[in-house]
Amino acid sequence: MSRHWSPIVHKLAPYTPGEQPQDRSYVKLNTNENPYPPSPRVAEALKNCDVDRLRLYPDPVSGGLIKAIATYFETTPERVFVGNGSDEVLAHCFNAFFCRDLPLLFPDITYSFYPVYCGLYGIEFRTIPLRDDFSIEVSDYTVANGGIIFPNPNAPTSRLVALAAIEQLCHWHADSVIVVDEAYIDFGGESAVPLTEKYDNLLVVQTFSKSRSLAGLRIGYAIGHPNLIEGLNRVKDSFNSYPLDALAQVAGIAAIEDLAYFEDRCRVIIESREALTSDLKGLGFEVLPSAANFVFARHPDAPAKTLYQALKDDGVLVRYFNKPRIDDHLRITVGTPAECRTLVEKLRTILNRA
Repeated sequence: MSRHWSPIVHKLAPYTPGEQPQDRSYVKLNTNENPYPPSPRVAEALKNCDVDRLRLYPDPVSGGLIKAIATYFETTPERVFVGNGSDEVLAHCFNAFFCRDLPLLFPDITYSFYPVYCGLYGIEFRTIPLRDDFSIEVSDYTVANGGIIFPNPNAPTSRLVALAAIEQLCHWHADSVIVVDEAYIDFGGESAVPLTEKYDNLLVVQTFSKSRSLAGLRIGYAIGHPNLIEGLNRVKDSFNSYPLDALAQVAGIAAIEDLAYFEDRCRVIIESREALTSDLKGLGFEVLPSAANFVFARHPDAPAKTLYQALKDDGVLVRYFNKPRIDDHLRITVGTPAECRTLVEKLRTILNRA
């Protein structure tokens, strides 16, 4: 600790990202990255960039990218906001909509950045327990609140909330902003974006990191009523007027315009997820129904922490959360078929050895 820190810094409990060890080569199934490269159009677009223009500031409103996103979702540019990764977009959401007298609601097991943002911005919050099967039940969210946020599918549990349930939330809480964090929606869910045309209190946040393989460029966006977008822009322009660099804007346009490649890679990952789920069950694992590019699994006879460490020692990284209710589970990213086979074989050996 430093005597030079402001009081709020002493109170912060920062987010802990998935480990990125550099000591050896790993089969990396711990951070939900896409195992496949971006669309070939991305490489071509970056190759054709005018390097001389990098001496200039990028378009502060990312107009071309916003137009491409709006076209993809069949909406209008004034309903789209972009930021430096969905984490930045979410941070702006907390600042713009959730600093209220009533508490923000989110699940007790969910994306662990949410309480971090609450600490950073001084937002009161209340966690709503997931059901015993780790599902989100929207009827548990009927209490008074200053906003609601949850991932769909939820992370790290991978379970999906139906669109009808999301619409019910929007109807019940017309005076609250409902943020649906759809980082993984393209791997088996139905986006709530169409509902934003009907409900002015619904904001949907997505990312290019997962289904479009651009985690290294940090592109996130939100779609909602123009009044919500204006609120996000006011926060953005009070924090960083140039959030997306020129290369990210070019790559994002190329990625979202290549629909065929996007759909094909999502299909392949879904097929790999189903195969991995089947293989894990064959080893005795219990696997939650997943609509994401990862699975959440436990073995009744082998502690998750022990499996995590044994896999790491064997060169395979998965995610282990030392937290109540989920410390017996592993979150496993869906890799290529070869990576998934390696994982399964390593687990078989570890379990047989145990």
